[in-house]
Amino acid sequence: MLGSLRARRGKREKDLRYLFEDCALDIDRRELRRGPTLVAIEPQVFDLLVHLIRHRDRVVSKDELLTSVWHGRAISESALFNRVNAARSAIGDTGERQGLIKTLPRRGLRFVGDVREEECSRAEAGPHLPAPGIADRPSIAVLPFLNLSGDPEQDYFIDGVVEDIITALSRNRAFFVIARNSSFTYKGRPVDTKQVARELGVRYVLEGSVRKAGNRVRVTGQLIEAESGRHLWADRFDGDLLDIFDLQDQLVTRVVGAIAPQLEKAEIDRAKLKMTGDLAAYDFYLRGLASWNRWTAEENAKALQLFNAAIAKDGDFSTPYGLAASCHHFAKANGWASHFDEAEISRLVERAADIGTDDAVALCWAGHVHAYFFCDLDRALLLIDRALELDVNLAVAWQRSGWVLGYAGDSDGAIESLNKAIRLNPLDPRVFLTQSAMAFAHFIAGRDDEAARWAAMALRVKPNWLPALRMTIAANAMGGHAGESKRALDAYLGIDPQVTIGKLCGYYPFRSEAHRQRLIAAMRKAGVPE
Repeated sequence: MLGSLRARRGKREKDLRYLFEDCALDIDRRELRRGPTLVAIEPQVFDLLVHLIRHRDRVVSKDELLTSVWHGRAISESALFNRVNAARSAIGDTGERQGLIKTLPRRGLRFVGDVREEECSRAEAGPHLPAPGIADRPSIAVLPFLNLSGDPEQDYFIDGVVEDIITALSRNRAFFVIARNSSFTYKGRPVDTKQVARELGVRYVLEGSVRKAGNRVRVTGQLIEAESGRHLWADRFDGDLLDIFDLQDQLVTRVVGAIAPQLEKAEIDRAKLKMTGDLAAYDFYLRGLASWNRWTAEENAKALQLFNAAIAKDGDFSTPYGLAASCHHFAKANGWASHFDEAEISRLVERAADIGTDDAVALCWAGHVHAYFFCDLDRALLLIDRALELDVNLAVAWQRSGWVLGYAGDSDGAIESLNKAIRLNPLDPRVFLTQSAMAFAHFIAGRDDEAARWAAMALRVKPNWLPALRMTIAANAMGGHAGESKRALDAYLGIDPQVTIGKLCGYYPFRSEAHRQRLIAAMRKAGVPE
């Protein structure tokens, strides 16, 4: 398919555009314009529009859309409804008017506007059109990597790595990722990252190179903030070509796992510089994320307010629902609050699950919070597994998976998930969350010394972190290290003088009564009041 696409472009350097009302939909450039204005549009919404217009002579069913746009992946009715509404909004239509996209009940959708197809040369289309505007979300273009091997036969491997990076990043709803067809127009050309950013309307550019020597390959990559030219991240990855597909998967996992946190951090820094009087939902979300990452009672409460402000600005923005729910979880887990509105927590969880069917971040937090407050471990694991289906490179989803599998009594599964979280984000400043979960998983497995070791690592990163202190008390008591257990209990009593065994057990929604009894025995041995 790629070969035929290149051949077609070789025969004619022209773009196909669909013109209707005041809109121009450019297929090759993947751009939608209304008059002279470029409209920011998500890739799935763009693909939905293209499919409806290409098949405007008939009704398009929901199943056909799922096959064409979502590649057969099941999504909820509300998620499809939101995408159709986004498509209507992008072209100036509404659900009430239905002047362009008409819903036929129980049958599907049909594009009913008058459409004219036009071919125009790139030279004609390019210079006279203004550069795309920067998307509201962190926007990134992944450019074709340079082949430094001197062997054109390696292009297929290099292009495959880049395409997989684009696909993996696109699964994360937090990012606006330029499609492969646009990024690859720069293949084989000297590029200026500032010019690329202007032409594609992105804030960040990922570029790199691949060098092969024998059966070894080295991939280097660098993430650049285009406006300033500042390098946010750079690294290199070495691998063995014996299993080329396995190597591709490893490289993609490591690159995406490394740059996703850097994009998040850069966006938080940008949001801090904005005037507070001009905050869109995404800015409230980013400011909330900055407070959420400080891990104090005051900042957690502030994060909850900001996530709720993001929800008030955009009720269909799913990620803040999941993170607002997580604020309640952390308030309980750390003793920052004692009374909780479970109806509100349930509302946040259900809303995140309902509208976040393609939002891995919202789903993984909804799953964990659902387990933590409502003890429904089966549904929690379904939500988290769905998050991982959407984005297998999302470290926090593996982290949440580790916790909930631990609650369910699957210590080996929990440890496997937590190891994946560490591998995906080895420099995570929130690593104490993963380390605390690892301590818990080893504790329920009866490996007390290993549990104590992981809890100690968490406390070195975040002193007086209550989940780590709880495991330090329990694991050292069961392992015969009374002095270590007493020191941890004294520190805990300094933070929560009202601690009891019953209160400590309330932090863990155990499926196994044997695991609950083991924790009770450990706390009794440590001298925790009944």
